Amino acid sequence: MKKLTEIMAGIKPLDEKAMLEAQQRLDSLTKPLGSLGVLEEMVKKIAGITGETKPSIPKKTAILMAGDHGVVAEGVSAFPSEVTPQMVLNFLRGGAAMNVLARHAGAELIVVDIGVAAELPDHPMLKKKKIAFGTANMAEGPAMTREQAVAAIEAGIAVAEECIASGTGLIGTGEMGIGNTTPSTAIIACFAKEDVAMVCGRGTGVDDKCLELKVSAVEKALVVNKPDSADALDVLAKVGGLEIAGLVGVILAAAANRIPVVIDGFISGAAAVVAKRLNPLAADYMIASHLSEEPGHRAMLNLLELKPFLQMNMRLGEGTGAALAMTMIDAGIKITHEMASFSDAGVSEGTDKIA
Repeated sequence: MKKLTEIMAGIKPLDEKAMLEAQQRLDSLTKPLGSLGVLEEMVKKIAGITGETKPSIPKKTAILMAGDHGVVAEGVSAFPSEVTPQMVLNFLRGGAAMNVLARHAGAELIVVDIGVAAELPDHPMLKKKKIAFGTANMAEGPAMTREQAVAAIEAGIAVAEECIASGTGLIGTGEMGIGNTTPSTAIIACFAKEDVAMVCGRGTGVDDKCLELKVSAVEKALVVNKPDSADALDVLAKVGGLEIAGLVGVILAAAANRIPVVIDGFISGAAAVVAKRLNPLAADYMIASHLSEEPGHRAMLNLLELKPFLQMNMRLGEGTGAALAMTMIDAGIKITHEMASFSDAGVSEGTDKIA
């Protein structure tokens, strides 16, 4: 708990001076004021995070946390738990969608075994931080102990800080874990005080019968465990997941080290909501990549007070939305470095910088 406490205390407000100067730079460029929309907002935010008026193109790292879930025993997923280690091996071989999109974005992909219910082989891409062989069935009792939740958060902090120490300037979040939309649904239902059926989606594409089982499992978990929405660690431990907890640590560590962190979809969103509940300033360091097809994701973004870059009907997870957003972040940063100002180009300025 000591490391978690230290990290949360290290999260500071954004640099308002750098944001003002970044806005002045953007306003001086040969375009109508604000005409690049979200790209301009993103550059200004990154300036506030890093303290750099003209942020540099960063080294990018995608951190993918992997863990299993005991609640799969309730029939909540279209796939068995065995798929989690199988997909981890696919990531390590470079064959998953996230591998393709990470390569496209120029991002290093790191896979973290924080709770896979199997032993995994050593591999240069794999970091072994296993807290347990999956969570317990949250429909019957707490998914984790509070101590396990804290240990998983601190494991995520350690991974993120190692990446930052090696030069990473932009972190993307991703995950793999069969059944993990179920705890994510429980988390958002608890914090947003929403009816479970309203925020429960089909995850990997379950049929109507499986969806009913999923809603029932979440409802049972909330009744059995009575998570306290005023205590983020209580919610995380009782109805969360090890990979979700690991991503909470990644997000908090990024914020404490003034590194922007790109939030992927529904599961990463659940981690982001927990991180904000632990320290509200953490949300200032988050960039929402896309709006997932999962119905509860919009409620998450509302709690985070973030607007997503993209709406592409995606629901894969893995960090794929975050990887795509990284390419847009590079584009926005290149605008502020490479685009001419009115004075550079010899273009006359109007009252609104070109109508």
